[in-house]
Amino acid sequence: MTEPEPKCKDVMQHICESLGEDLDSDKCVAIKHHLDNCPDCKSYFKTVELTIDYYKKYNVEIPKETHSRLMNFLDLSDCD
Repeated sequence: MTEPEPKCKDVMQHICESLGEDLDSDKCVAIKHHLDNCPDCKSYFKTVELTIDYYKKYNVEIPKETHSRLMNFLDLSDCD
């Protein structure tokens, strides 16, 4: 059984917890406002979202080096 897709609030909660902030803190509200209004961030997160969806949908198995290059391209290399 797969887990349900996280809701936007869940994602924001995770981001803010990672920052050590309360979801309603000024920092979290500012981050959400920025993400809602920044076309570059929207595009970046859409790219990440699509990549994750493809990984899940097609059960992609790629070599470790290719995975590392993808993570570097998405600027997520510290998430490996």
